[in-house]
Amino acid sequence: MTRMLIIGPPGAGKGTQAVRISEKLGVPAISTGDIFRANIKGRTALGQEAKSYIDAGDLVPDSVTNRMVRDRLAETDTADGFLLDGYPRNAAQVEELDAILAELDQELDAVLKLTADRDELVQRLLGRAQKEGRTDDTEDVIRHRLDVYDAETAAVVDLYDRRGIVREVDGLGSVEDVTARILAALS
Repeated sequence: MTRMLIIGPPGAGKGTQAVRISEKLGVPAISTGDIFRANIKGRTALGQEAKSYIDAGDLVPDSVTNRMVRDRLAETDTADGFLLDGYPRNAAQVEELDAILAELDQELDAVLKLTADRDELVQRLLGRAQKEGRTDDTEDVIRHRLDVYDAETAAVVDLYDRRGIVREVDGLGSVEDVTARILAALS
């Protein structure tokens, strides 16, 4: 059974790798963004609550995110494992995930930490912004997002590192090379 999360800075290829790894391992990739969209589209009570924050330009609070993740991990397709992408993002969410998994009599097997050179990430994100027409994604904004990521997730990585389940993988290179490195790190 494979229960894990993938973590890495913006531009490191988490989303791409989450889909590839989940397909190779036969477990669902669970992105908090996808959970939000599904709940909003399905007009669930949690979706409407999340939408009110998103529409106001606010971050969805942990209490709402935690309940959505709890509901998603209780679904039958996660019984043999899952790959979380975008959660947990802070120490409080790590505690909540531990509680959710304890209730399901499960625990995390691995934390995949994608690493990448900061300047390379900036160039990658600038290229993506240009391609997608995101004029507000300037180099300063991108560097700030990377700093915020570092500040937010350092505690998460530290907590899991103390448990000995973090697997660091270089996120640069071809998609296939990175996938191969991830699979090697998991074996």
